[in-house]
Amino acid sequence: MSDGSAAGRPYHHGDLRRALLAAAATAIEESGPAALSLRDLARRAGVSHAAPAHHFGDKAGLLTAFAAEGFEMLADTLAGVHDRSGGDLLELGVGYVMFAVRHRAHFEVMFRPELFHRDDAGLTAAQQRAYAALRAGVAGLPAAPVGDEAAQAGLAAWSIVHGFATLWLGGALPADQVGDDPEAAARSVIRLLFAQPG
Repeated sequence: MSDGSAAGRPYHHGDLRRALLAAAATAIEESGPAALSLRDLARRAGVSHAAPAHHFGDKAGLLTAFAAEGFEMLADTLAGVHDRSGGDLLELGVGYVMFAVRHRAHFEVMFRPELFHRDDAGLTAAQQRAYAALRAGVAGLPAAPVGDEAAQAGLAAWSIVHGFATLWLGGALPADQVGDDPEAAARSVIRLLFAQPG
């Protein structure tokens, strides 16, 4: 079964879902998540105004799917960095920042639980997968912490890279100190904080 677009072109179920999520990314990049409307997404995707509600239920349902997609993408990004770097915590941190820069719309939604259904099973699984990928870098440290200390170290690492990413995206970092290359800036700053005593 396929959904008809406004132009009469059929969509397969997966194609329409993908088109609506892509339209959401564009809309959020332009105006932020608060201004997002299902009617506007339908227009952008070229489908009937009822199509987004049919697939996602409501705006929170759409943003839940969008956040879950973001966490899956983040987990994939961090897994790729882990494979290339051997699990180097610095490189995982830089990878996290670059994910935020390259997928700003997702990043703006992923950490705003008031926007989505936070108890959604798919979202929870995606979040856990992303957090596990970041924690893997802490576990790979030469003197890796264990137990409660490992959990605290993971939280500290996440706070550092998330804070840097948020400040960078907000334009709050002094340009004369960080320059205009987010990857180089992130590596320079995170290296100071993640450096292990020799």
